[in-house]
Amino acid sequence: MFRLFDTATSQVRPLALREPGKVGIYLCGPTVYGPPHLGHGRATLVYDILRRYLQWTGLEVRLVSNITDIDDKIIERAKNEGRDWQEITHKCEDMWFAAMGKLNVLRPTDVPHATDYVQSMVAMIGELVERDGAYVTADGVYLDVHQVSDYGLLAHQNLDEMLSGGGDREVFGAGNKKNAADFALWKFSKPGEPAWDSPWGAGRPGWHSECVVMSLDLLGEGFDLHCGGMDLKFPHHENERAQAVALGKTFAKHWMHNGFVVDTEGEKMSKSLGNVANLLDLVEHYDPRAYRLVLLQTHYRGPVRISQDNIDASVNALSGLDSFAARTVSVSSGASPDGDVMLKFRDFMDNDLDTPSAVALLFETVRAANTALDADDSRAAQLSAAVHEICQAFGLELKQAVVVPQDIATKAAALDAARSAKDFATADVLRGELMAAGWIVETNKAGTTVRR
Repeated sequence: MFRLFDTATSQVRPLALREPGKVGIYLCGPTVYGPPHLGHGRATLVYDILRRYLQWTGLEVRLVSNITDIDDKIIERAKNEGRDWQEITHKCEDMWFAAMGKLNVLRPTDVPHATDYVQSMVAMIGELVERDGAYVTADGVYLDVHQVSDYGLLAHQNLDEMLSGGGDREVFGAGNKKNAADFALWKFSKPGEPAWDSPWGAGRPGWHSECVVMSLDLLGEGFDLHCGGMDLKFPHHENERAQAVALGKTFAKHWMHNGFVVDTEGEKMSKSLGNVANLLDLVEHYDPRAYRLVLLQTHYRGPVRISQDNIDASVNALSGLDSFAARTVSVSSGASPDGDVMLKFRDFMDNDLDTPSAVALLFETVRAANTALDADDSRAAQLSAAVHEICQAFGLELKQAVVVPQDIATKAAALDAARSAKDFATADVLRGELMAAGWIVETNKAGTTVRR
């Protein structure tokens, strides 16, 4: 049974499905006003790994992930640069999916855009006003959080505690609100800003309103899992949930949040802090799979530092895995993955997505398979197949041997012939020539293989 930490209850508990065999997941997507940074990459990769694993177990997964294409940050950048705001959102969305494609992230099942749901948000806000759950002020429409009895559930604080100990937290806002914690559902637009019509005046939706409307529309009430970065837990996810509760609707049944990518001082990496590493730069200069492997070796709830050392270590580990794939492509083909290994793998992954333990198992199995191959052990095929199966479940694509030119293949065959004749001097010369030509040469009992 798949068990996952639930932010709302602070417990690792089974992921209960509304409909057997199917999982509905909502993931807060990007606000498209700049290039994606490493934190964005982590959030997306964590849930790609989750999705792939759930699909690997046989579940049908519907992943909804939105695009916030209207927001204060977008408007501010457009104003500062004298550009059309839609030009910025379209370009940044293209950059986002280019980066995700290089990371081998599966495209979400649904990618709703905030601007396509404005009228639905207006209708929802109107219903909240009719229910006395929201009210109109001089600068917009606000939700009255005192109408939500369990406001603060995800933050594990009640409203009074949040207000008394909040300091400069975001619960404090405009002076014309009824309560300090009330938040904007609709913002009246200033001259020159993008605007849509509403019963209360021209404006645009608040950030917290889009996700509740889109998730309920596409996944329905009581959907299985709501995901996002730890920084979204409060206020964004709390405020999403508050709107659904105020409407009398059942919202997400389970909440999942991933930890931060931190800098060398342990500070959360974000655009506002100015310590952002551009994700596009990472995937351009390094094997994009290396970032996935780094994250697989870190539990999704913990912080992770992305450094030269751990990226280089992952690149080297991937080289070993590629070598293993080249060596075992024919051995593992058609073989059933080792049952004991796969049982351990599922146990680790079913325990709150324990990818660090699962990765350790992967490399342990690689070593066992290589030993079995060298010893001509009958378990070699099953162990090799288990390695390939785990990598598939991770979304970690291994690169098998490229086509070897005939002259290189001939030289490798000559190396084997020299070894068989115990002419090791000639074999060493041939090995040196292959390596000088840019080939990695690996020799075992089955013979010599070469790869770039």
